[in-house]
Amino acid sequence: MLKMFYFVNMKWNTYIKDYQSYLRIERGLSKNTIENYGFDIERLCLFLETNQIEVSPINITDETVQEFIYSVSKEVNPRSQARIISGLKSFFNYLIFEDYRKDSPLELIESPKTGRKLPDTLSVSEIDALIAAIDLSSNEGERNRAMLETLYGCGLRVSELVSLKISDLFFEEGFVKITGKGNKERFVPIGKLTQKYIEIYQNSIRNTINIKKGFEDTLFLNRRGGQLTRSMIFAIIKNLALQINLHKNISPHTLRHSFATHLLENGADLRSIQLMLGHESITTTEIYVHLDRSFLKEVMHSFHPRK
Repeated sequence: MLKMFYFVNMKWNTYIKDYQSYLRIERGLSKNTIENYGFDIERLCLFLETNQIEVSPINITDETVQEFIYSVSKEVNPRSQARIISGLKSFFNYLIFEDYRKDSPLELIESPKTGRKLPDTLSVSEIDALIAAIDLSSNEGERNRAMLETLYGCGLRVSELVSLKISDLFFEEGFVKITGKGNKERFVPIGKLTQKYIEIYQNSIRNTINIKKGFEDTLFLNRRGGQLTRSMIFAIIKNLALQINLHKNISPHTLRHSFATHLLENGADLRSIQLMLGHESITTTEIYVHLDRSFLKEVMHSFHPRK
C-alpha cells in the first residue's frame, strides 16, 4: 500500500487490513488480486486526503463517493473506471456483511458501459499449423508440443499449466486435476492424443533432465530442471506464430479461448464448458457464446419446438 497521511491511516487502515484478511482467508484470493483490490481503496483515500475530507469508511456518504468517481472519470478510461467501482463495491459490501455499515455508498453508482471485448480465437487448422511448426529434433520441442497440446486439449490457464504436477495426472480415469484461481481444484477430461504427447515427453525427455530439488513432481521443466515461467510459455507461442506467419495477436490464453469456442461450436453445453474452464460464474463463460452468432441460430432451429 502507498503511504497515507495520518488521519487516513487512523480511519481506514484497520478496515482495509480486515478486508484483506477476509479476501485471503475466506475467499482464497491470490496476493496480486488482493493488492489490486487495495489499490482501488487507496485511490479513494488519496482523493479524501487531497480534498481534506476527514471521513471514515463507516460514515462516508454517497455524495463523497460520487465526487471521487467523477474525478476518476477525468483521469482513466471507462474500463479502468469500471474496475475501480467494482473494487470499491466489494469493499463496502464487506463492511455491510460485517455489520459496520447498513448500506453501500455505491448503491446508486453504475459502472460505465465498456463493451464486451471478444477474445481472439484460432481455427483448428491454425492450431494444427502452430503445433506442426515445433522443432521436434530438440528436447524442448517434445516438451513444447506436449505443453501446447495440454493448453488446448484441456483449456488451461498458463499458470495452471506451469504448476501442473505428475501426481495430478489420472490417465487411466481420463482426467487431470487442476488447481485454479483461489486454490480451487477441478478435474478436467484429457484426451488420448494429449496423454500420448505427455507420455512421450515424460519417457524420452523429462527422464534425462537433472531435476532441481523441490521440482520432482512438476510435469513441465526448463532445461535446468526447474519450473517454467509464464513469460517463457508466452515467448514459445509468439515465436511459433511468427514462424507460420500467423497475423493474430495470440497468447497462451488464446488456446484456452479456442478450446471453449470449439467445444461450443461442436455442441457442448455452456454449463459443461464452465466446469472445465473453472469459471466461478456461468456469466463469465457466456462470453464464448458471442463468438459465433450463427451457432446460436443453429441451436434454436435444431431444438426449439417453434423453429
